Amino acid sequence: MKTNKRRRNVIFSLVFLVLGFMISFSYQNTKKDEKQEISESQFERDLELRNELIEQEEKNNDLYKELKESQKKLVQLEKNLSNEAETYSNLAEDAQKYRIYLGKVAVKGEGVQITLEDGEYNPKEDSVNNYLVHEHHVFKVINELYVSGAQAISINGQRLSHNSYILCNGPVIEVDGYQHPAPFVITAIGDSDVLEGAININGGVKDLLVNDNVRFSLEKKRSIQMEPLKVN
Repeated sequence: MKTNKRRRNVIFSLVFLVLGFMISFSYQNTKKDEKQEISESQFERDLELRNELIEQEEKNNDLYKELKESQKKLVQLEKNLSNEAETYSNLAEDAQKYRIYLGKVAVKGEGVQITLEDGEYNPKEDSVNNYLVHEHHVFKVINELYVSGAQAISINGQRLSHNSYILCNGPVIEVDGYQHPAPFVITAIGDSDVLEGAININGGVKDLLVNDNVRFSLEKKRSIQMEPLKVN
């Protein structure tokens, strides 16, 4: 009886031992499978993230290239705008010069004032005309002033234009239909040093006038104001 009981205990022990081993083995395999499954899932996730990172880097590179191209276009646009602004500025400056030359606008600046007077008549001379200021004397002065860079010129306060005319009419000269008696005051706006040097140069306009018995004087002016041309 005791022997049978002992056998049953041995058998149960073997059964429980085998059962425990099987449970342990199954548990280990399950853990291994779970680890493998987790490992594969993590790998796929890492791969997905890496691909996303590569894709994002490619997008960033494309955006950087677009940015560089946009910056080049912006620099070129700014350069073009700068050139256009300079062109418009030059055009505006030229337009203002033409307005001044045409006598359309008032002008103010430094310059010179030249006075031409009839010479003192000598009764022994045959003709008094040899002592009068004529239109060609005035023309010489005006032409020299324009060549020397005068911006605007007036005679006895009357502004000249690009198509002004001067005629000699006895003891007076006629400027665009207005008569002016001597002395003739010619005012010019421009670089006073340049204008003075051009008129006073040896053998120049001043010497020619003096040789024709014209009394000549020149004065530099710091500020001269000229109004626009009168419209008839």
